[in-house]
Amino acid sequence: MDGSIARPRPLLALFVRLLAHARRAATGLFGMIFTYGAVLLLPLAEATTLGFTAPVFAVLIALVVLREKIGPYRWGAVAMGFAGVIVVMQPFTGLDEGVTLAGIAVGLMAPLMVALISFQIQELNTTENPWSIVFWFAALTTPVAALGLPFVIAAHDPLTWLVIIAMALVGAAAQVLLTTSLRFGSAAVILPMDYTALLWASLYGYYLFDRAAPAALWLGAPLIIGAGLLIAWRERQLAKANRVASAASQE
Repeated sequence: MDGSIARPRPLLALFVRLLAHARRAATGLFGMIFTYGAVLLLPLAEATTLGFTAPVFAVLIALVVLREKIGPYRWGAVAMGFAGVIVVMQPFTGLDEGVTLAGIAVGLMAPLMVALISFQIQELNTTENPWSIVFWFAALTTPVAALGLPFVIAAHDPLTWLVIIAMALVGAAAQVLLTTSLRFGSAAVILPMDYTALLWASLYGYYLFDRAAPAALWLGAPLIIGAGLLIAWRERQLAKANRVASAASQE
């Protein structure tokens, strides 16, 4: 031993950081595929409602991956959320027009990916800033997504290009805002903020696609939304209790 201090290995640290960004990019790419697939396979309101199960999946991920102890409140929320999904699916009365089992499966995979991404972003936020996370997501996923261009590329009229550009700008803004919000709050608290999307999806579906949301959706959606709100409330209570315990232990 010569008493010298070991220097950090910057290349190894860079590799570890890039690997974390690559995992987030892969999950995000699959998430986009399932999210867009759900909208293509299901009516807009139903696809949006199934997306609200993300907090429920977040609880299950915390149980399986993070080994968190799940109490009766959150287990009750999980049961309530999936009861809402069953109501929307209407398995005993027949699926509503435009709703298919394949669409429901894809619609449930999308929020699962959203929940995974939220935990990944929370982890990345400990070492990265939001702009870095968004940049690496775009840099790593664009070449992969471009591999599909030869199979789907086609000429677009000016209006379609305007819609595509508008989608890109809104999507980029949403990425930055979501990433920034997860820097200041937990995934279980941030995700329920998305519930206002059901209102917009129902309005778009009615005025743009001439399809009113069925009664089963309005029966199932409150159960799913209530499950998410219960999870958010319980996470807040647990966080408050942890802060009080931590403060007491330092006295």
